[in-house]
Amino acid sequence: MYVGRDISELDHTPKHEWKNTELLFFHHAFQQLMPFLNQEGHAEYREVIEEIEARGGLHRQEADYTHGTQIQYD
Repeated sequence: MYVGRDISELDHTPKHEWKNTELLFFHHAFQQLMPFLNQEGHAEYREVIEEIEARGGLHRQEADYTHGTQIQYD
C-alpha cells in the first residue's frame, strides 16, 4: 500500500521536489490508466517520465542484504 502524498497535493509541487517513491508509484498508476487519460493526464504522465529520466532512472544500483535492486514504493 502506498503511503505518501496524494496526486492532488503533488499537483502543486514541482516534479523535482517529488520523492523517488512518489515518482515510481504515480508512474505505475499513470501507466495502468494510460488508455483512459485525457490530454492533461498524458501531459502530467510525460512530466513524470521526464523527471525520472532527468534523475537517471529509478533503479537501485546495488543490492545488499536488506534491499533488492528494485525500489519498493509500498
